[in-house]
Amino acid sequence: MKQLRVAICGAGIGAEHLDAYLALPHLYQISCVADPDRLRAKPLVDKAKSAYVTSYVDALNRDDVDIVDICLPPQLHKEAIVQAAAAGKQVICEKPLVPSLSDIDEIIVLAKLASIKIMPVFQYRFGNGLSLLRKLIEQDVAGTAFTATIETHWNRDANYYAVPWRGKWASELGGAVVSHAIHAHDILVHTLGSVAHIQATLATRVNSIEVDDCAGIIFGMDSGALVTSSVTLGSASDQSRLRFCFSNLTAQSSLTPYNPATSPWTFEARNSVVQAGIDDVVNGHEYHSEGFERQFELAYDAFTGGSELPVTLADARVSLELISSIYRSSRGAGRVELPLSSSSPEYLGWQPQ
Repeated sequence: MKQLRVAICGAGIGAEHLDAYLALPHLYQISCVADPDRLRAKPLVDKAKSAYVTSYVDALNRDDVDIVDICLPPQLHKEAIVQAAAAGKQVICEKPLVPSLSDIDEIIVLAKLASIKIMPVFQYRFGNGLSLLRKLIEQDVAGTAFTATIETHWNRDANYYAVPWRGKWASELGGAVVSHAIHAHDILVHTLGSVAHIQATLATRVNSIEVDDCAGIIFGMDSGALVTSSVTLGSASDQSRLRFCFSNLTAQSSLTPYNPATSPWTFEARNSVVQAGIDDVVNGHEYHSEGFERQFELAYDAFTGGSELPVTLADARVSLELISSIYRSSRGAGRVELPLSSSSPEYLGWQPQ
């Protein structure tokens, strides 16, 4: 089995990516770590036993790189993707992929023209707890979705925002709904399908920053299900929770802040007959790796063959459309119907002009 050679570009979240690759040595090899801060990169370089380069361009110019894994600040993502396409490299890129719907539409065309694959990172999808819920839905054990609640309650203070690019529209591209709740909202659509309309109120109440750090959002799903999302960076501790109420059962996630999709989840039936069906699915589940490791494991066949990536550019577009709609609603538009058209002001970017 051919190892794919990876350049990790950015030693922040890139450290977690590295651990996932090292858990898959039969699939991936780290060729280099790129970061202008040698001291920050050194632990990754030592752990990977890889080369060190100071810039993203240096990584792109290496012959021993098949994939560039972009873990750079958000404002740099689009240009990094464009440069990777010009160099003929495959791409893995952290969230948010790009700053607007118009940009993602350009990237979708670019990927086709350059004949490369670009995988957005949504590692929260790959938890065993969420996999069980999706099986219960697919096997019609769960029944009709009624409501869901999402809580992204984390603690972020001045020390967190001391990193120069955080908390600013130009560099972080948005606030808590972009950098923190984006994963939980991706789980929502991954589980319950398309969103029909959104109504949102955002505020900056916790930190002295440009962007939002609190939000209350209502999602109306195409299925008719109603969902509320509560977001704050002023919690005493970090906790994420998703709770889904169906006609046959109620499912609740783990409270793990950075991977609520992981086990254990609880599945409470509304009657004993349904509980037996739940138990059959749970007992028959084949548990797998989770998070980044699982996403990268599933991506290997797509990068080496013709299969579809486990997270696609279309998935990234849905995520960006939710963000665009949330900001549009919060700025006085009230209830925003989806999909957004190209004539919407937020199609060109949700950042204030």
